[in-house]
Amino acid sequence: MKIKWYKDKQLMNVNQKNKVTWLTYPAFEKLPGIVHGFSTRLGGVSQGIYESMNLSFTRGDEESAVRENYRRLSAAMGFSMEDIVTSDQTHTTNVRVVTEEDRGNGITKPRPYTDVDGMITNVPGLVLATFYADCVPLFFIDPVHRAVGLSHSGWRGTVGKIGKVTVEKMTEEFQTDPSELYAAIGPSICQDCYEVSEDVIDQFREAFEEKYWDVLFYRKPDGKYQLNLWEANRRIFLDAGIKEERISMPGICTCCNPLFLYSHRASHGKRGNLGAFITVR
Repeated sequence: MKIKWYKDKQLMNVNQKNKVTWLTYPAFEKLPGIVHGFSTRLGGVSQGIYESMNLSFTRGDEESAVRENYRRLSAAMGFSMEDIVTSDQTHTTNVRVVTEEDRGNGITKPRPYTDVDGMITNVPGLVLATFYADCVPLFFIDPVHRAVGLSHSGWRGTVGKIGKVTVEKMTEEFQTDPSELYAAIGPSICQDCYEVSEDVIDQFREAFEEKYWDVLFYRKPDGKYQLNLWEANRRIFLDAGIKEERISMPGICTCCNPLFLYSHRASHGKRGNLGAFITVR
């Protein structure tokens, strides 16, 4: 399958094992003891609008198919699906500290929490998982304190700067120094595809300094705007104290690649979910 890379520049590695295909960051692969990845549509058993690696239990797909997808993806990426801990994403800026007792939440047992869009942990072997179909995945690695984080940042989470909230939570819980963090923005909708109305832009005007507006959005003749969530979250990372050279960008748009990645916009809502995963050994 031909992948459309943003501006023809490939920034992520494409991995395949037993027909399961997932994406990884070159910078993260150099860090010892870190397993991470972002799923694609390829290598699963789901059918129809969910074809084929759907990771959502709540969009109408067969539960048995979704479980088989998790089994296949986990085996390919090198961890156990029983070690996964899932989010409950509702566009908040709530970040949960994940502990041993959370192991399997959302996979082997019901989640005892709601409204969790970010998770952090320093428990070896726990696999954090968050879910997407255009919104922005945010990855965090503290190689010094052996801690990791994942957060879901749609436009609301970006306005609320969940990326910065996650960094602050890691500092509070694990004594993370932001300058030592590695971070990444995951596959999500690019500015060319992301049209929003002025009421959304008004919130970005409030959240970001005026000097950044030109790189974050532009107005079209019809009064609509094109919004750059990648750049907005990169700015949030920098503001949180993460070094520019330690930030990885995705270079791949979900909406530009609807056969390779699920996109809510491209499919008009008829789709499955992609997953972001990270664990520290």
